[in-house]
Amino acid sequence: MENTVLNLNSDVTHNSEENFQPIRLVYTQAQTPAVNGMSMLEKIQQILPQIAQNAETAEQLRRVPDENIKLLKEINFHRAFQPKVYGGLEMSLPDFANCIVTLAGACAGTAWAFSLLCTHSHQIAMFSKQLQDEIWLKDPNATASSSIAPFGKVEEVDGGIILNGDYGWSSGCDHAEYAIVGFNRFDTEGNKIYSFGVIPRSDYEIVDNWYAQAIKSSGSKMLKLVNVFIPEYRISKAKDMMEGKSAGFGLYPDSNIFYSPYRPYFASGFSAVSLGIAERMVEAFKEKQRNRVRAYTGVNVGLATPALMRIAESTHQVAAARALLEKTWEDHRIHGINHQYPNKETLAFWRTNQAYAVKMCIEAVDRLMAAAGATSFMDNSELQRLFRDSHMTGAHAYTDYDVCAQILGRELMGMEPDPTMV
Repeated sequence: MENTVLNLNSDVTHNSEENFQPIRLVYTQAQTPAVNGMSMLEKIQQILPQIAQNAETAEQLRRVPDENIKLLKEINFHRAFQPKVYGGLEMSLPDFANCIVTLAGACAGTAWAFSLLCTHSHQIAMFSKQLQDEIWLKDPNATASSSIAPFGKVEEVDGGIILNGDYGWSSGCDHAEYAIVGFNRFDTEGNKIYSFGVIPRSDYEIVDNWYAQAIKSSGSKMLKLVNVFIPEYRISKAKDMMEGKSAGFGLYPDSNIFYSPYRPYFASGFSAVSLGIAERMVEAFKEKQRNRVRAYTGVNVGLATPALMRIAESTHQVAAARALLEKTWEDHRIHGINHQYPNKETLAFWRTNQAYAVKMCIEAVDRLMAAAGATSFMDNSELQRLFRDSHMTGAHAYTDYDVCAQILGRELMGMEPDPTMV
């Protein structure tokens, strides 16, 4: 049966059906550009069975298995947002996000952690050329994890700062050579200056405190910093990175992805992971329901009217979430091609669209889980893992829709942003 194309981007045209790659639901997604004769999405699809097979082991390890990292690095996916001058791919956001969606259907924790290892390269490209050379001329394959909430204590010293603190939630840190950490500095009037610093793996200890109920394989452990010196060339103000004023801005005038604030790229993976989980949940529910028989009566309840209505509504809801995200990702791409820096309203929509899509994905998953039966809650059931992981995608600060609704509402009504909401 031929799939129907769902495309809300009326200003974007495609020349032939060869540009499309079938996906699991009732619409199609764009094929990513060929890299060495094969698109990145096709390369990921080839290794997907191994990553899916490792999903249970990944949960037990509470981090991404080494094999998964090896498979993804062998196809150079970690270079997605690295500048081309260092051997990077500079993938467009739609291409990258579709890869993360696909990966998340196999193992959400792997997709979550690896997406951040990729997007942090986009952020590093906003720092000084000196820092970028220090990282990527030494090791072109180097990546960074992060912990950007300003937990640390800062001491100003000549040439930089001394930083102490415990930095939690650093997804993928076991596989990163650097970390990006957040902290507050203060100007002469005592005003906070939220900033980022980049530190090598030798400057911090990884504390294994990652005992979570969901996204277990992300390995989001704590980084302990003791008297770490961070020189000025490894530091950037967050505000500068959101306004095109950082040291690295403009270094790559021919690029389509670096004429943008860091934050939309940093946060892009969260909603992509949520979508990938929801799409897989739709398929897994259908697989289970086809032969589901009620134990007490022998009635086939999997094909009964209530089940059909649930799968129909969740399919529509997940398709709507994808359409919203694809339109948003495409908007990123078009802004980059045109070298058009996004205005405040555009940034508000980019930020909040992903949170609303996550909200829809979680609702779609919940609707199906409520009708999946008691066996779906057994530890060996894929459905319960998808259910848990789905809810975790909505727990991040950037996907909290209560916050995002206020951010967008204030922007729509012409109010100044609330500084307590980031």
